[in-house]
Amino acid sequence: MNEKIEKPSPDESALERINEENRDTLMASLGICFTFISQGRCEAVMKVEKKVCQPFGILHGGASLALAETVAGQGSLMLCAEGEVPAGIQVSGNHFSPAREGETVRAEGTVLQKGRTLHIWNIDIIAGDGRMISSVRVVNSILKRR
Repeated sequence: MNEKIEKPSPDESALERINEENRDTLMASLGICFTFISQGRCEAVMKVEKKVCQPFGILHGGASLALAETVAGQGSLMLCAEGEVPAGIQVSGNHFSPAREGETVRAEGTVLQKGRTLHIWNIDIIAGDGRMISSVRVVNSILKRR
């Protein structure tokens, strides 16, 4: 039985605000756009364009890792208390299948561990046809804002 699981609707104004705050940053340069955010879950999409590809037209692994760290960072920010900010301290990924120029990939991040000083995230990067492109683990340190 293949039932579709409905996700809660994201707060559109929050997504618009987050995407606007990322204007003129690495995220905007890579074409990353957040599509869903909640406590412990975050999703974003990125078009596989020439600017994020290796010279032979497939998604660069570094761009995949930047997408994953971006999703984990935004997800951790949602979990932080006032006066705290996340900082990525470890990123490790496995690449399973190439995404080719012209495709769009979706990064689905889920918090695995929400500690007082560390958040551990799993981010799966998936092609539009459902192929697993990469699976990435991100560890964020939670810092006090200065």
